[in-house]
Amino acid sequence: MPEMRDGGLRTVCWDVPHDLSVIGKMRGMVREVLGAWDLAELTDDVVLAVAELLANAVGHGAPPIRLSLWLSGGDFCVRVTDHGPEQPRYLELDLEAVHGRGLAIVAALATDTGVTSLPDGLGKTIWARWRLPDHHSRSPVPR
Repeated sequence: MPEMRDGGLRTVCWDVPHDLSVIGKMRGMVREVLGAWDLAELTDDVVLAVAELLANAVGHGAPPIRLSLWLSGGDFCVRVTDHGPEQPRYLELDLEAVHGRGLAIVAALATDTGVTSLPDGLGKTIWARWRLPDHHSRSPVPR
């Protein structure tokens, strides 16, 4: 989907197929946007967070699934929305567990994370936010 700008806000969003095989493609698309928005220093953390959030949405949520990126002032935000009834939860895992660490990984990478229920009660948006260094806090330069 094309980038939208409203003053100092930049956003881009994609409807994501309910299929784990598309996560690699979405990682590449996120990487391209971060480069275009001059946020290369966030790339590794954001791409990993996106992969974890999308894997959770596809594996535990329900379609439609939407991925959106937001840049405004001193914040960059990733949002993944799905329409499954279950709310995300942190799991108590032993050292040998193979699955279940996604939300903890995202929380460790981002400045802040959270979950917002959708107004109709079916589904949620899981988000991760990064505070940007001061040089990004100024109004984005139009490209």
